[in-house]
Amino acid sequence: MQRTPKSSGRATTSTMPLPALGLFLSATLISLSATPQTATAAQTNAPEAPTSNIGVETVVSGLANPWGLEFLPDGRYLVTERSGKLKIISADGASTITVTGVPKVRARGQGGLMDITLSPDHAETGLLYLSYSEPTGSRKSRTAVARAKLDLAGTDAARLSDLQVIFQQTPAVSSGRHFGSRIVVANDGSLFITTGDRGNQQQSAQDPQTTIGVVARINSDGTPHKDNPKNAGWKPEIYSIGHRNIQGAAIDPDTGTLWTAEHGARGGDELNKPEAGKNYGWPVITYGRDYSGAKIGVGQKKDGFEQPVYYWDPSIATSGLEIVSGKQFSNWRGDILVGGLAGAQLSRLKLNNDRTSVVAEEVLLSGEGLRIREVREGPAGAIYVLVDERNGSLLKLTPRQPS
Repeated sequence: MQRTPKSSGRATTSTMPLPALGLFLSATLISLSATPQTATAAQTNAPEAPTSNIGVETVVSGLANPWGLEFLPDGRYLVTERSGKLKIISADGASTITVTGVPKVRARGQGGLMDITLSPDHAETGLLYLSYSEPTGSRKSRTAVARAKLDLAGTDAARLSDLQVIFQQTPAVSSGRHFGSRIVVANDGSLFITTGDRGNQQQSAQDPQTTIGVVARINSDGTPHKDNPKNAGWKPEIYSIGHRNIQGAAIDPDTGTLWTAEHGARGGDELNKPEAGKNYGWPVITYGRDYSGAKIGVGQKKDGFEQPVYYWDPSIATSGLEIVSGKQFSNWRGDILVGGLAGAQLSRLKLNNDRTSVVAEEVLLSGEGLRIREVREGPAGAIYVLVDERNGSLLKLTPRQPS
């Protein structure tokens, strides 16, 4: 695709204007001091990482609160909009079609159509997975995941068929908050699904007889995974509990480890490596406080509850998470990218060699006021981010060589 540099020095397409992103971004850094941490201690305020020089271009704008992103084998993009629309965007961003057959959603508050993930055999079967706030009557809703087949009719029409709901959070509640909703395909083809506490601490992410505030692990047909913990009183689909609102999740391609970004309260965003059968503390322990300033739970630590690998104070309102393969960003290989909503940034975290703590952090895309909802690495190694606004956009990040 032909790209023409504008007078501002930004990269752009020949058909789309760029939002105000501020030139090729030499990423803004936060100067932070840090005390060395043990592998088991929670950690924050990592030292600043070296500055990255990146180019940013807009693939497409005019998206209505985009939430989830996937890459089709033919080079097109699948994007969910929270209102309930699923769109296919051409590789050059010039054309868009709306997919029919999407399940009905309750688009209220933070709810709606959320994540999208292709099945590993999508190229042969057309299968994909969607997460959404499913209406249940009496003004209630729940996080749900459905499996469906994407039927493509040339380049100008598409629909979902054979839709089957394979996961439903219980209980359904009337809140429009904290749905979680990330879907991650594990190396064996099973699914990790994140849920939230639905914005009500009393719903209790500490009750394993519900799927409030959990990481669930299921097979592609919705049955519980065989390696889930067999803890007494736990629902069989639960993998871990004690989560507030996980909106970012990815599998480390080198180790198969699940990493998550948990949207905390005021000052309580967390980076975690959830493990089967463990309890991550919410709302008993947290590094955050209530938005009123009131204390939550008993404090920051308590026996029997896991500590985060890293936490943000102040909160950046974490959302999407990706682990970089290094296909294009060779200096970022193995780094974890985490989007920030209220923080309006993309955080790059560099880990130590055994991947137990964060040794450096770089803040990208800051100062532009962009609510970063999702971050994904494309098949060729470019980094894509979704900007969650009423007039949202899909941006593409590539490394820029020093002049």
